[in-house]
Amino acid sequence: MPSPRPSLPTPTQISGTFPHLAVVAEAVPARTETGIGALMPWAERLWFVTYVAHKAGTGSGTGLFSIDADLKLTKHPESVVGTYADRLIHKETHQLIIGPHLIDVQGRIRTFESIVNVRLTAVARHLTEPARKVYFLGMEGEFIEADLETLETRPLCDLRQELDFRPHAYMHFKDAFTGHGRVVVANNAYEGRDYAGTTADGRLAEWDGSRWTVLERCQFNAITGRTSIGNAIFATGADNASAILKVYLPATGWQTYRLPKGTHTQDNSVTTEWPRIREVESERWLMNCSGMFYELPAMQYADRVWGVRPICTHLRIIGDYCSWRGLLVLAGDQTTPIGDSNPFVGQPQANLWFGKTDDLWHFGGKPSGWGGVWRRTAVPAGAVSDPFLMTGFGHKCLHLSQSGAKFVGFTVEVDPLGDGEWHTFGEFSVADCGYRHLEFPTGFSAHWVRLRCDEACTATAHFVYT
Repeated sequence: MPSPRPSLPTPTQISGTFPHLAVVAEAVPARTETGIGALMPWAERLWFVTYVAHKAGTGSGTGLFSIDADLKLTKHPESVVGTYADRLIHKETHQLIIGPHLIDVQGRIRTFESIVNVRLTAVARHLTEPARKVYFLGMEGEFIEADLETLETRPLCDLRQELDFRPHAYMHFKDAFTGHGRVVVANNAYEGRDYAGTTADGRLAEWDGSRWTVLERCQFNAITGRTSIGNAIFATGADNASAILKVYLPATGWQTYRLPKGTHTQDNSVTTEWPRIREVESERWLMNCSGMFYELPAMQYADRVWGVRPICTHLRIIGDYCSWRGLLVLAGDQTTPIGDSNPFVGQPQANLWFGKTDDLWHFGGKPSGWGGVWRRTAVPAGAVSDPFLMTGFGHKCLHLSQSGAKFVGFTVEVDPLGDGEWHTFGEFSVADCGYRHLEFPTGFSAHWVRLRCDEACTATAHFVYT
């Protein structure tokens, strides 16, 4: 008979966090950032990779780690220090790509040495040679082709030159995804000038293998899709009016939906770290967007996205999340000195949170937030706004104002089923430089709400959900 497995001491656990699993950067020579950028179950372990603030050379003690079933933490000798938040399972070669590393099903590690100093934020499948190659995206706009057999890499383009940026625009590319014959990339630049409308450095863009097309000129953070059950590409971002969910379907092209923001602490480029869309149970997706977790159905019917539902608001910086051994695991970025810019943080560190998916309903506050379809926006006569999420919130209020026309009629329309069938809820007239508010009846809800405007004006339509 096999010998019994030796019993191990029970590790200390506090509210889903195990202190011994923390990854801590050394205090010298430079105090930096130690976020956990990517998680992946693979080769009988949970693998993760960290990110420091600015490429390699700081953050000694961080890198590539794995955790086994006994919650033993291992830092691998092949580990390199860098700014990494990319991961992908490459099905043809049976390898995990995480950071600059390749890991096979036996746990053997190889490294793309030529790109360890690139701040790797995403890896995506190749358009024409997917069985052998992938694309890497760097935070500064590096778009790189990589061969998974030879480990050769080749720069394809500099997205700073391809996507019509102004001189000295802020580069903070965060994600990439390949689907439906296109590679989609996101730059999440958003600062005070973007809020004021004097610059627009954020980007959502796509490449068909020969030509880049800019889809949106505002902050975008996460891009994900799948090829079974549903076939959509999802992208999340934000502007100064609301959070944004963009959806690509072959029959319709890109559609735009708007969501409330759960916090303003995650507006800026550097505080909007790695919101994700992930499958955390079989065919069950979670979307983390602007300080709020949502259920997001992987499937689509009648070329529409149905069933988006808020779960909770939160303030945690969550670099990635996944399911592992029946648990939901959230990666963190708990404390960030970054060159002692925060004088109250002594040593950079990060850890994981372990729980169940359903714990998220008690993880933060009940869903609440704010956002709008127009924010001091020049609106033409007859304009129809994007749909704004309405379901899953308690009390709902709409604030309306306009300038530029003597009177403007606004029509509030609701889509109760989420399938694009709209009904008139009410009609309201607002005078020039005037204001009205609408409190929806307690208990009233629909899946989406939108507005029509009958005269050209500069309009604000802002929802507050509590």
